[in-house]
Amino acid sequence: MLPFQGGFSVTEKTATQAAAVPSDHIMGVYNRTPLAFERGEGARLFTTDGEAYLDCMAGIAVNALGHANPKLVQAVKDQAEKLWHVSNIFTIPGQEKLAKVLTDLTFADEVFFTNSGTEAVECAIKTARKYHWARGNPERIDIIGFDGSFHGRTLAAVNASGNASYLEGFGPRMPGFIQVPYGDHEALKAAIGPTTAAIIIEPVQGEGGARALPDVCMRGLRELCDEHGILLILDEIQCGLGRTGKLFAHEWAGVTPDIMAVAKALGGGFPVGACLATAEAGAGMTVGSHGSTYGGNPLAMAVGLAAMEELGSEALLAHVRELAGYFHQQFTGLKDRFPDVVADIRGKGLLIGLKLHTPNRDFMQHARDQHLLVAGGGDNCVRLLPPLTLTLEEAREAVEKLEAACETARAKLAG
Repeated sequence: MLPFQGGFSVTEKTATQAAAVPSDHIMGVYNRTPLAFERGEGARLFTTDGEAYLDCMAGIAVNALGHANPKLVQAVKDQAEKLWHVSNIFTIPGQEKLAKVLTDLTFADEVFFTNSGTEAVECAIKTARKYHWARGNPERIDIIGFDGSFHGRTLAAVNASGNASYLEGFGPRMPGFIQVPYGDHEALKAAIGPTTAAIIIEPVQGEGGARALPDVCMRGLRELCDEHGILLILDEIQCGLGRTGKLFAHEWAGVTPDIMAVAKALGGGFPVGACLATAEAGAGMTVGSHGSTYGGNPLAMAVGLAAMEELGSEALLAHVRELAGYFHQQFTGLKDRFPDVVADIRGKGLLIGLKLHTPNRDFMQHARDQHLLVAGGGDNCVRLLPPLTLTLEEAREAVEKLEAACETARAKLAG
């Protein structure tokens, strides 16, 4: 018998089988690539076999400060030796500190901490509906979203999202959620009515194909919400916290939302999310309206504070803008050289999409063959979501590897 920490034991045969085929006991919802990593450093990931990969996925925009960032590692170590969890029955000083950082840097007056982006979206939806209820308009429950959007995997989040396939098999569509075509202003105006509570949108779509909302459209959304007395919810879970070259993507348009969901980079790899709101928008969220057992725990808050010290740095944001300019120039050239492979360049900042003529999953494998990691995306795109700390030299390396992937894709297309 082999001892198992925690007082259990398993047979030697069972332990060996579990190590060899771990997916036997994991719910089969992921289509994983056969790569396993044991450590990371900056923009590099190292497999269990010792192979190095340039990581331009960053855990899907999560590891914004790179792998094993020394400041984040130290924050975890220091807090782990003190206190991990107490629940929200008690005052958590770290929440007060991180909430002040976030409100000082944004439009918001108050924050609810979560463990993930989808939980932040759930809180945003509840906040918007409760706002109208508290004002004597309980019928105003409709949340208007857009096709191609992605807001998370919980039931409310997938109903708010514009991907019908994520709802298959989970029962009928929930009432109170409406999708309109992305960029169709007339359809949006027609969808607004006496039961509308809010509009939810990603300033730059991530999974939907790296589509960036033009600044003029963002300003138009703000005006439309003000005109009809509805709330503007921004999902900046992927595009926020420095990824576009400003702390939040909506800053480029010079407008502010009423409610905003953030996560991913907020913990730099540690699970942290947050729903931010103005005092007016959040007025209905009174004691007992919402809650979380783990949300805002001391360990998460310590990491979030350390991450925000870096993410809010103007030097880092300037670096992101420099890298974004370099990538845009290089990828425009790549599109010119490989028009049979690359159809379009999309996105904003370091949320970059390459729309392809070749299947994106095939292209992701071509990139992995070059030891470059890129993410998939809707509308047959691949996304580059590198750490914001990527060096210019590493950016050049990424371009070279992508060019080699394009060469392979061209050869495949030629037969």
